Amino acid sequence: MTGLRAPAAALGLALLALVWTAPLTAWLGEFAGFMLRHMTIVAIAAPLLVLGLPRLARWLAIPALLAAAAEFALVWAWHLPQAHGLAWTTPLGRLAEQGSFLLAGLLVWAGCLRAPSPLAGAGGLLLTSMHMTLLGTLLVLAPRDLYAAWCGYAPDLTGQQLGGILMLAIGTPVYLVAGLMLTARALTPEEAAP
Repeated sequence: MTGLRAPAAALGLALLALVWTAPLTAWLGEFAGFMLRHMTIVAIAAPLLVLGLPRLARWLAIPALLAAAAEFALVWAWHLPQAHGLAWTTPLGRLAEQGSFLLAGLLVWAGCLRAPSPLAGAGGLLLTSMHMTLLGTLLVLAPRDLYAAWCGYAPDLTGQQLGGILMLAIGTPVYLVAGLMLTARALTPEEAAP
């Protein structure tokens, strides 16, 4: 694993640079571009940084379920229409949103991947997978655009649905597979031995 640290960290940083500078909203629409940025930060770049920067991971490691609960609260808070509107319409709001997404992602992955027990880490990742699935489903099934009035763009229910699909397609499987991998690690004979 040591030989993969530098490439993992470099890829994580490159992904952050890409999603923070690429015109994702011009390519995908307002909400879908936001969601691709969000999911890349928390589900792809953050675990790469945790794997690639072990000192950072040690520094950020808090109990896995506490990290998952903090991430849950942050993600759902920023998806409230008023908060999303603040992030969309003000540079300071956008900086706070993006910074908190990165911090939450790092806390979850550091806490879960460095948990004293693989099952504790699996619990945190599976909890995260469940709430990402619920939020993505709510975005897809909402009868109207929840954010346009607060963000100042034209209503785009299709764009919101695409954003929800991106959350489901990226977040749900990443957290689920990682949680199942940690569960499998806990069930191997060497982990079961005292």
